[in-house]
Amino acid sequence: MSKLPFFLFDSAENKKIEFKPDNPDKVKIYSCGPTVYNYSHIGNLRSYVFVDILRRSLKILGYQLDQTMNITDIDDKIIRESIHHSVSIEEFTKPWTEAFFRDLEKLNIEKLEHYPFATKSVEEMVELIEKLQENGYTYEKEGSIYFSIDKLKSYGSLSKVEATGIISGARYDADEYEKDNVRDFVLWKAPKEEKEKSWNTKIGNGRPGWHLECSAMIRQIYSSGVDIHTGGIDLLFPHHENEKAQSEAAYPNEKFVKYWMHCEHLLVDGQKMSKSKGNFFVLNDILDKGYDWKVVRYVLLSFHYRTKLNFSFERLNEAKVSIQKIQNAFNRISSEMKSKNIESIRKPINHSEIISCRPQEFALDYFQNFVNAISDDLNLPKALASIFDSIKSINTKLDSSSLSNEEMIDVVKYFYQIDCLLGILDFTNEKIDNLSLSENEILALIENRSNAKKNKDFKLADSIRDELKAKGIILEDSKDGSVKWKKSE
Repeated sequence: MSKLPFFLFDSAENKKIEFKPDNPDKVKIYSCGPTVYNYSHIGNLRSYVFVDILRRSLKILGYQLDQTMNITDIDDKIIRESIHHSVSIEEFTKPWTEAFFRDLEKLNIEKLEHYPFATKSVEEMVELIEKLQENGYTYEKEGSIYFSIDKLKSYGSLSKVEATGIISGARYDADEYEKDNVRDFVLWKAPKEEKEKSWNTKIGNGRPGWHLECSAMIRQIYSSGVDIHTGGIDLLFPHHENEKAQSEAAYPNEKFVKYWMHCEHLLVDGQKMSKSKGNFFVLNDILDKGYDWKVVRYVLLSFHYRTKLNFSFERLNEAKVSIQKIQNAFNRISSEMKSKNIESIRKPINHSEIISCRPQEFALDYFQNFVNAISDDLNLPKALASIFDSIKSINTKLDSSSLSNEEMIDVVKYFYQIDCLLGILDFTNEKIDNLSLSENEILALIENRSNAKKNKDFKLADSIRDELKAKGIILEDSKDGSVKWKKSE
């Protein structure tokens, strides 16, 4: 299968470079997942959509993936909350873990190959600590085991945090700490109170530190390093720097991560999310306001992952219009093919079908412009711009009835390809209740009417409105130019 070139911005090199995985037919990607103590907020969801876009883009480009996202089900916050609620950490984390997977499903985020849990990977964590002990990178204090960063000359090479001049033995026990606060970090934490969850192991009674968990789970899944490691920009330091340090110190002859990719922060109306400001949202908060999951997904993917995303409800409304434009264009093609009894093709569902369903002739330029954008470090704004340019061209061709049967089939392949990335289009074309038209057919007629009005063909526009009314559909024109429809009473 042909693989198309892909260029990514590597955080370690601080520049854009060509992606060259060890095995293009089994690209190994590890993404930092949730700490399951509450719902994921929309900032978290942006990073998960970013992982989904990376996955879907690489599949379109011809790569096959072996991808992992961890579930952190043990850390300071989880222990504190489970003790407060007088339940085990397993009881406490179970509903939050289920809520996380429901959110992924609601946003049409593809399921990955592996979801390891921290609490089920303790044996691998102990083995990693033992390796670090053998190599002379640890010390023990009051039952806890720490990584001594002054013994690793390359510490700071990923995040560019300056590690010189620290006080030897200055250490940090918490799972998270502030940027630039360079300290030896805890690998294994001795329990501080009787109710705290702990494991009795060869290295003592305790539980793993947060940074250790990902390194051990990568080792557990892949028996070595990975091609790409992703996460939010806030994880660059200390979490990813510490992951890199302990992994390379334990296995100095192996490459831990070939490429690092980091997703920027999400703001709400230009401000950092805060419950006190009333701008802190989880997915259900937005869906409960009547917004469709598709518009949330569209907004989260529409910005370049390395730029801050300024989230607002105005953007959700804009996304609704954008999605409708793309859907309407497909509906027009679908209706035209149906009227000519052209047998449609099936949407690709696996790797080989995605590759074989690439446009070959008429829509090849549309597809190439789209691919050039996503292969350039996932440039989604450019990709979306290319989609809307192609839609203008396709609609012009449809207006003049100049598309051949083969060209229409090629256009359908193009729509299938872009939705392999976007994941928001409806290809079902099912009839709605007792109406004689499907939703796709209704939207296609609305698009035809809009085009007729733009061309000042008001007679055609009125006839389309009358046709829809006769079939039980009432149109409502709004001041902003959008059109809503409803079933007649």
